[in-house]
Amino acid sequence: MSELRKTLEIRTAPHFESGRSVDTIMFNVLLALLPVVVFAVWAFGNAGAALLAVSTGAAMGAERLACRLAGSGSTLGDNSAAITGLLFGLTLPPALPLWMAAVGGAVSILLGKTLFGGLGFNPFNPALVGRAFLQAAFPVAMTTWTAPFAAGRFAGLPGSSLALPFAQPVYDAVAGATPLALWKFGYQATPTRELALGFVGGSVGETSLVLVLVGGAYLVARNFMSWRTPVAIFASAAVLSGALHAADPARYAAPLFVLTSGGLALGAVFMATDMVTSPITPRGIWIYGAVIGVLVVVIRTWGGMPEGVMYAILLGNALAPHLDRWTQPRVYGTAREASA
Repeated sequence: MSELRKTLEIRTAPHFESGRSVDTIMFNVLLALLPVVVFAVWAFGNAGAALLAVSTGAAMGAERLACRLAGSGSTLGDNSAAITGLLFGLTLPPALPLWMAAVGGAVSILLGKTLFGGLGFNPFNPALVGRAFLQAAFPVAMTTWTAPFAAGRFAGLPGSSLALPFAQPVYDAVAGATPLALWKFGYQATPTRELALGFVGGSVGETSLVLVLVGGAYLVARNFMSWRTPVAIFASAAVLSGALHAADPARYAAPLFVLTSGGLALGAVFMATDMVTSPITPRGIWIYGAVIGVLVVVIRTWGGMPEGVMYAILLGNALAPHLDRWTQPRVYGTAREASA
């Protein structure tokens, strides 16, 4: 009789586990970012490589320090700090002083993640929190650009990269305005082909649109990212910019220019899709992406700065938990009124 006794275990879903851990997901995100990183180093040389190394190292160092102060085990193995530092570095001007990159990388972890309880509890994308901090603290340095593919980019580091803390950085060569600034303040459009391939100036990771989309396609194919978020962002940005362009082509940029310029692709694919700071309900994801796309166009068009991806995603992050609450699917077998 003892052989016939069985234990009935009753528990809530999920009943089957995929076997995918946080470190596995983050490692695949690192792989998806690898082409973007390689192209960024090729475009900006030693300055781009040093900037990404310092921002990533600072984020990982801040993560280790936070774990040590909290008396807990190290969480560096889940690769989330490396992802945060790398994404943060990709949003920076290539010749930014390295000490600023280090400060921003630490702020991304300590203020953007640790302050809220660590991974899984942060309401905002940590990399964008760090960039917003630098944007407010050092606006001139954050809007000073250098040209890609400079002749001596692998010969050494720019003088501005090695500037001492709180000293006035001296830039070896300053490029003209970015494509978004050229349109914002002069209504001068940049050829779409150059924008898509990455042959224009801007932040370190705002280079090759094609490689960003390749990385996103890899994550979608591996089921590590919802394709709905970037599609909703691109679609809403295209629809609103298309309507404005149709009304006044001389004043409002064409949809293709809006989609290929600035950090829209990098933000839509690798930052707005963050599992922690984005909605989980299907309708919530569509609304979330649409709101971000609309905000990008609104800020670019009527805001004081040429770019608006960072603020649009942070505002979308703030809206995400409310969207999850407002768009909960109806429980099967219950009436709509009861569910409401």
